[in-house]
Amino acid sequence: MGKADGFLMYKREVPTKINVEERVKNYKEFIKRPTEKILNEQSARCMDCGIPFCQSGCPLGNVIPEFNEAVYKKQWEKAYDILISTNNFPEFTGRICPAPCEGACVLGINNLPVTIEEIEKNIIEIAFEQGFAKPKIPYLRTTKKIAVIGSGPAGLAAAYQLNQKGHYVTVFEKDSEIGGLLRFGIPDFKLEKNIIERRKDWMQEEGIRFITSCNVGVDYSVEELNRNFDAIVLALGSTIPRELSIPGKNADGVYYAMDFLTQANKKVSEIPFSEEEINVKGKKVIVIGGGDTASDCIGTSNRQGADTIYQIYYKPILPTHRDETMPWPTFPMTLQITSSHEEGCVRKWAVNSREFIKDENGKLIGLKLVEVEWAKDEDNGNWSSYIEKPNSEFIIECDVAFIALGYKHVQQKGLVEYLDVNLDPKGNLIGNDTEYKTNQQKVFSCGDARKGQSLVVWAIHEGRQCAEKVHEFLGN
Repeated sequence: MGKADGFLMYKREVPTKINVEERVKNYKEFIKRPTEKILNEQSARCMDCGIPFCQSGCPLGNVIPEFNEAVYKKQWEKAYDILISTNNFPEFTGRICPAPCEGACVLGINNLPVTIEEIEKNIIEIAFEQGFAKPKIPYLRTTKKIAVIGSGPAGLAAAYQLNQKGHYVTVFEKDSEIGGLLRFGIPDFKLEKNIIERRKDWMQEEGIRFITSCNVGVDYSVEELNRNFDAIVLALGSTIPRELSIPGKNADGVYYAMDFLTQANKKVSEIPFSEEEINVKGKKVIVIGGGDTASDCIGTSNRQGADTIYQIYYKPILPTHRDETMPWPTFPMTLQITSSHEEGCVRKWAVNSREFIKDENGKLIGLKLVEVEWAKDEDNGNWSSYIEKPNSEFIIECDVAFIALGYKHVQQKGLVEYLDVNLDPKGNLIGNDTEYKTNQQKVFSCGDARKGQSLVVWAIHEGRQCAEKVHEFLGN
């Protein structure tokens, strides 16, 4: 490696943030740019570990030790070339990936891991700034035409790879702007939308065609789709939310998290919307769920000026460090304190939602909860079952509640029905693990629509792998 004893000389150093009082006044990204000196030192912490488990921890198989060495030697163009050989969109993953690579870092066994995600983000941003990151326009073209339905990370990755093979790619998106979850699910304070626009402009220059505000199956018929394209890639995402089937769920003030986040993103981008406005300024908010979407609801509520915010989760509080249930190099399921949590909320664990309380006009005024006790599985030490504690019911007053419990499966009505694509037992699109092909001759699937709800980095991996199989199919 660039510096064999770097991990002994330098401590892990993460970028500083704009203070809470300032950053909640707007939706801009707030992580400050580290100096080149800090990036060099942090990359020097990468060890000559023999077997780089970080690469297997990364779904994309990023060649991490090699780009770290290039950063240490200030060979930024080389670092960029290494990074994009496996990752189409490091400007996305460098901002919003939970960094499973860092969980598998060998240094993390008895020290803090290398700041891989931050190094990755800065490689791509420096590449843009210094001008050696440029669109790659294919030299040769085939006669094959491919439709990619959905412009989330899986669809964009598949489109990029297939275009580089020389095929003609058209991406269809039902919303007014491309990006899917990146555009309408993730707030600007984590991923400003000019980052997506920059990549879209590149992809258009490289030859990819985008058609937005087009609901395939309605605005563009399946007959046209089959007639005009040699292959079809379904990258529809997982969009059907998990329900919370408790009394009072129809109260005025109960929303699914993504309805709130989508509308909030549209407001920030000044995109018109027709649905009822959701504004939590001065209101008491409860967020139900423990994942990233719940955290994004908290951050957005803080920026809208919520009076109080509670986050409730039915599972126990996680440990702050690895324990015997999460041995290295598995991803450590430890307590996450996100930037949104830093901005202010009250977190409650091991509580179960019992009933939404509403007034005589049907308006939400509170949430009834009950404390639960969890039992661990004797074989693996994981939390396996729970019972409700007697006489532990309580009510939290609220005006608005956001249900952020994840997603069940792909939207099955409409296009999936019209194409007659088979579903697996979980309701996802059939797509053989190695072939990504559905039961229909020229229809493929990838991303959350095939795999189920997962990480952006997994969606990019799925899109890349699916593209390879489509290319093989077209060649045959």
